[in-house]
Amino acid sequence: MIDVRNAHKELGEFSLRGVDMRVETGEYFVVLGPTGAGKTVLLECITGLYKLDQGEVWLDGEEVTNLLPEERNIGYVPQDYVLFPHITLRENIEFSLSVRGAERAFINQRVEALSNLLGISHLLDRRPRTLSGGEQQRGALARALAPSPTVLLMDEPLSALDEGTRAELAEELSKVSSDMGTTVIHVCHNFDEALELADRLGIIRQGRLVQVGTPAEVFRRPDSEFVARFVGSRNVFPVEAVQAQSSNIRLAGGVTLRATTPLEGTGLLATIRPEEISVGRAAPTEAANVIRCRLRSVEDRGRFLRLHLAGDLSLISIMTRQAFASTGVTEGDEVFASFASESVHLFPA
Repeated sequence: MIDVRNAHKELGEFSLRGVDMRVETGEYFVVLGPTGAGKTVLLECITGLYKLDQGEVWLDGEEVTNLLPEERNIGYVPQDYVLFPHITLRENIEFSLSVRGAERAFINQRVEALSNLLGISHLLDRRPRTLSGGEQQRGALARALAPSPTVLLMDEPLSALDEGTRAELAEELSKVSSDMGTTVIHVCHNFDEALELADRLGIIRQGRLVQVGTPAEVFRRPDSEFVARFVGSRNVFPVEAVQAQSSNIRLAGGVTLRATTPLEGTGLLATIRPEEISVGRAAPTEAANVIRCRLRSVEDRGRFLRLHLAGDLSLISIMTRQAFASTGVTEGDEVFASFASESVHLFPA
C-alpha cells in the first residue's frame, strides 16, 4: 500500500501542491494528466529522487519520507528505460540483485522467471543498443521487478511504442500485476491505456490531484470542467435552471434536457459523453432526450467517426463506421441526436 500525504515540492516555476493519494496493495493505479501536470515529479517524490518540501510518503504502513531511494524497495521504470548500454540485458536484470549480494542460484532463477514472463529469454545475451523499443522496455521492466519491489512505478511505459507492441506490452503489464500481486503506479496521458489497465485512476492538473476514482467514475462522472474535457466529454454546457421535481434541466439558450439525478443550485455545468449520443434520420420515441440537428461534418478518427452536429444544441457524437453507415446519413442532412437521461451528468462550474 502506498500513502502519499499532503505532498508539496517546489521546482522552479512548477510546484506539486498538497497531493493526497492512497493506492491499495495489489492495485493497478494510473495517474493521468497533460504534459507538465506533475506526473513524473510525483513518481520521483515517491521513489525518493526528490525530497519533499512538505508531506509524507508511507509504504505498507512504514514512513519512508526521509529514506534514500535504495532503501525504499521501489521498482522504477523511467520513460527513457536507462538500461546500462555496455552490458548485456541479462547483466542489466541481474544488477540490483548482484549489488545486494544475492546468491548466484537465486539470481539465475529470478532472471529465468522474469524473462519467461516477459518473453525476452532469447534476448538476454544481447546489449540494449541492439534491441527494439519494446524489447528495451521489457528489459527495463524485468530489471525493476528483479528485487521483488513493494511497489512498481512506471513513467509513460507505452508511449514510445508502435500500436502492436503497445498492445502486447499492455497485456504483459496487466499479467505482471495480477500474477505477482505487485502494487503499480503507472503514469500516462492516453485514455485508452488508462481504461485498459487501471483499477483506479487519478487525474492530475498543475501539480494537484483533482479527481480519483474507477475509470467508469472518472470518465462518466467528471466533477469539473477540466476533467470532463480532458477525458473526452467535449459536450459541456452551462445550466440555466434545474427543475428537481421533474428531473429537467434548462441549458443556457433554452434547450431542456431530462437528467436522472440533477443537482440543485446555481453555477452548474452539464456534460454528455459523445459515444452515448446516437444519430439517425428519425426521432426515436423511446429516448429521453431528442435534439433536432444538422450533420455539419464527419471527422475520420481511424477506429471511429466523430460527428459534428449543429442546431439549437451543437453536439459532438462518436460512432463506429458500421453504426454510422447503417443510418444512411450524409453530411448536410437533417438528423436527430438522442441520448438517455442517465447520459446527462451535472457538476459545479
